[in-house]
Amino acid sequence: MTHLIEKPPYFGDKRYYTWNQHLKSHFGDKIIKVPLDGGFDCPNRDGNAAFGGCTFCSQSGSGDFAGNRRDDIITQFHTVKERMHTKWKKGKYIGYFQAFTNTYAPVEQLKELYETVLEQEGVVGLSIATRPDCLPDDVVEYLADLNKRTYLWVELGLQTVHERTAMLINRAHDYPTYVEGVEKLRKHDINVCSHIINGLPLETPEMMMETAREVAKLDVQGIKIHLLHLLKKTPMVKQYEQGMLEFLDFETYVNLVCDQLEILPPDMMIHRLTGDGPSDLLVGPMWSLNKWKVLNAIESELKERNSFQGKFYKPSEVNS
Repeated sequence: MTHLIEKPPYFGDKRYYTWNQHLKSHFGDKIIKVPLDGGFDCPNRDGNAAFGGCTFCSQSGSGDFAGNRRDDIITQFHTVKERMHTKWKKGKYIGYFQAFTNTYAPVEQLKELYETVLEQEGVVGLSIATRPDCLPDDVVEYLADLNKRTYLWVELGLQTVHERTAMLINRAHDYPTYVEGVEKLRKHDINVCSHIINGLPLETPEMMMETAREVAKLDVQGIKIHLLHLLKKTPMVKQYEQGMLEFLDFETYVNLVCDQLEILPPDMMIHRLTGDGPSDLLVGPMWSLNKWKVLNAIESELKERNSFQGKFYKPSEVNS
């Protein structure tokens, strides 16, 4: 027996609850996310947690489309904003601190960067990508203050709930640390977006489903579902060459994402449903470059199934 029998009306014209749909409803305007590089490092690179970073992470700290870290944050913001306006002519902005670990610095340094972006014309909020092991009490207190003053999301990279995979990708924190990080933020009603990756080395589709099931149990308000896309000069290239990684094919990925959407809470905002990288750095899968084809195929598959996000979500199981 399913929890829902009809698609919720707040989905709009989609079969899942897009973050974009939420933003339109919340702000009544087009909201443009402006990716930035705050010049941070990562404890998984500098030796505090590990060396080398996560094996999938690019040299730009997964900020391949962010601003140039050699530029100050104001220059970055306006440069990237203008680039975004080639796609969207007008709108308001969310400053997205994307590259590396964006709470991995003293609070005063964070304040200088975050507050500077919030002062820019048209900025209505911030999205801050970080690790769950980089949320000391003073940083969480500052984020709690920000949350009272502006629209705020904190994005936490989970990637997988499987510890064997976490070791293979050199994540350098365990799942209980992730849960603790979520709890720290939710004590202050801060919106949390969990990142997961489909297609990690040696993972089966059922393992990827298990990660989605665990996220469905967490008190998180959003999710980014990424396709593992392999980039040149990342440590994962060696794992690929050793046969530890096989790229998901297009149809498998589309069906897997639909399966995951069906078991997620219907009010969990979907920030992303695939992953793509710079074409000049991409090793594979090459079909990931056509993002709209992937998104349209997911929508079509859900329609073919007469299904939608949350169709098989069972809150009784989550809360038991």
